[in-house]
Amino acid sequence: MTSEHLATLIGQFPRKPAYRGLRQALQELIGTGRIPLGTRLPSERAISQALAVSRNTVTRVYTDLVAAGFATARQGAGTFAAVPDDRRRAHEHSLRSLAGVHASEDAIDLNCAATVAIPGIASAYERALERLPRYLGSDGHRPTGLPTLRALIAQIYARRGLPTDPEQIMVTSGALAGTAVVARALSRPGDRAMIESPVYPNVIEALRLGGARLVASPMGDALGEEGWDLDGIEATLRQTRPHLAYLIPDFQNPTGFLMRDDQRARYAAALQATRTTAVVDESLQAIALTDADMPLPFAAHAPGAITIGSVSKLLWSGLRVGWIRAPHDLIDRLIKARLQFDLGTALFDQLVVIELLDDSEVIAMRRAQLRQRRNALAQAIGERLPEWRFRLPDGGMTLWLQLPRGSATQLAVNLETVGVHVPPGPMFSVEGGNDQWLRIPYVRPEEELIEAVRRIADFCSRAPAGASGRRDGSRAVIL
Repeated sequence: MTSEHLATLIGQFPRKPAYRGLRQALQELIGTGRIPLGTRLPSERAISQALAVSRNTVTRVYTDLVAAGFATARQGAGTFAAVPDDRRRAHEHSLRSLAGVHASEDAIDLNCAATVAIPGIASAYERALERLPRYLGSDGHRPTGLPTLRALIAQIYARRGLPTDPEQIMVTSGALAGTAVVARALSRPGDRAMIESPVYPNVIEALRLGGARLVASPMGDALGEEGWDLDGIEATLRQTRPHLAYLIPDFQNPTGFLMRDDQRARYAAALQATRTTAVVDESLQAIALTDADMPLPFAAHAPGAITIGSVSKLLWSGLRVGWIRAPHDLIDRLIKARLQFDLGTALFDQLVVIELLDDSEVIAMRRAQLRQRRNALAQAIGERLPEWRFRLPDGGMTLWLQLPRGSATQLAVNLETVGVHVPPGPMFSVEGGNDQWLRIPYVRPEEELIEAVRRIADFCSRAPAGASGRRDGSRAVIL
């Protein structure tokens, strides 16, 4: 990282004393992932000149960062960004299975950003059951999905400004399954894959299991307006030249940012320059909570991009149907890779989705429900936890909250003692950054969200953030 880029990220910082303000600024940038782990920091001389501070000040700051575990010093090589070992372990522990862990009856589990069915889902199943007999005479194997469903998905892309042939669509058993197919088809063990940080944690594990060497691409200021640090993304692409780049441009999980068209065009050009294939997760794209026009699909700017979609977030989490949209010349490779996982998506579930995919009434109902719950959660936090900072997203399913102080990992452990289960920021980072942040989904009923905030506020009023606590097991983020 150049001294100029780092100085831009740091911006203004308290200078009385300067070493303390600079240390805090650097620790926060590393902890939130805006300085990716493993990045070599500028030399002491270069950063002292860029920030107009003494070299002794920078030397003291670097020494303190190393002592705190936020940097490592390599003789003759320089100083590199890191995070303390306990925060990396927190990420690993938090993703362990729920087997053997039993929550109390009154516990509120906010780990899972998953929806329950809404009115209209049951009747769609009934209509699909009426359609089913005509398919029972076949073997049911459809590796690419039912033609009717593929055509419907293609039409939706066309309406969004991206002409699509049904032959470009493969129906999958959800978005995560689609990501696994793409990783298997287009990369080999050891290939680099660039991934946003913070990001949906199950994708981190899915890409790792596929053998990818993950390269973190930090998001921008989570409380700002830009969302993506495109300067940093371009630098990461030039330096690492990854084979794949996974991104969520539509209501990014967990930050909720929506990428503008000009940002998409610039990002696509940077990917093209390094011959990196974009893997674009659009599973939250339909969950817009305002009436503003949506940007064009990312693939409209990057014709070689592979797009992954799903109905599980929008319609019902129990409906495990997703899809891949890919250039024509990649479909055969994707089919071959898919057959290593399964032989196709459940036919009956596809029939249900055919009934629901273009149902504007059901979709409007879901959006209205999530909008109301988002607003209730935001209001409760504003009233009970006024020091917690967040930006209200225009879509998606989660709030990304910055604590005023302390460790989110430790706070999440402590909150289990009052029956609130919430995932800390390190779960959403490749190697455990973002320990000032929590993610809270607004998918639960308003009364549960308000009660959860009340419990959190009561706990925080009794004990300082980061106070010790016990944890009998580990929770798992499902979505």
